[in-house]
Amino acid sequence: MQPALILSLALLLDRWLGEPRRWHPLVGFGWLAARIEQYCHADQRWAGVLALLLAVLPWVLLVWGLRSLLADHLQFLPLLWLLEWLLDVLVIYLAVGWKSLDHHLMQVFQALQSGQLPLARERVGWIVSRDTQALDETGISRAGVESLLENGNDAVFGVLFWYLLLGLPGVVLFRLVNTLDALWGYRTERYLYFGWAAARLDDLLNWFPARLTALSYALVVLFSGRFLRVLAAARHSSHEWKSSNAGAAMAAGAVALNVRLGGAAMYHGEEQQRPILGEVTAPDPVATDLQAASLLLYRAVLLWCALIWLGGLCRLLL
Repeated sequence: MQPALILSLALLLDRWLGEPRRWHPLVGFGWLAARIEQYCHADQRWAGVLALLLAVLPWVLLVWGLRSLLADHLQFLPLLWLLEWLLDVLVIYLAVGWKSLDHHLMQVFQALQSGQLPLARERVGWIVSRDTQALDETGISRAGVESLLENGNDAVFGVLFWYLLLGLPGVVLFRLVNTLDALWGYRTERYLYFGWAAARLDDLLNWFPARLTALSYALVVLFSGRFLRVLAAARHSSHEWKSSNAGAAMAAGAVALNVRLGGAAMYHGEEQQRPILGEVTAPDPVATDLQAASLLLYRAVLLWCALIWLGGLCRLLL
């Protein structure tokens, strides 16, 4: 039952406190990654591999060492189990970004509801990389829903999955690689080769969590008659989207919400034609779909928690 309790406490802490406003470790890691890039950057894949190892490996080994040290001394100092639990809860809380996702999305929703389109464009620009200056309500809503569906995997379900599979070192590995992918994983002249290692490792670490995220969205709408359609959309779009992981999660969420995502979007002043996510006959998203997306993620998180507790209870009884 220990993993279920630790994950539940970490998620509750995230819902209560949200992200730290100052001294967030991932912000500090971003600063460190920038310094490493400054000294290691070269237009070669080996340089990206070296930079990734320098940025990630010490922290994974540090967490693994701390957990091993605490575990080895539990028989001599039983109260160390409390420190062990506190370390797990704290690190998972810092890795999870559920409340932050929800908060930013609701800020966009509130701006749209009050008719403040320029403010909504500014706020959605905080969470997406596309150009937002000319977006209408549909474009803003589409960008917000896509961001929540994709990042629900990165900031919530991926963290839960890797903790269950590899414990705290798995969480640190997953979240730091995910952060490096956001910094270096662009197919630009500077990062095409240097960012290759971070992008490919992030794809690998996200492959199974993304499919579980799609399955979670399908299970949430199990009794709506869209279960098989959600799974079919995830399977189909994972091959068409530029990132198969993002495509699977976003397409599943689109069908679960009965909206049409994807399509044309502006990036760095150029229009890109993206595949349609979801069903072609579904309506375009509107402001209220931001609330619906937030609720979908909330229900999916509750589903994970219920299944994790059920798994722990079954293991305890057996």
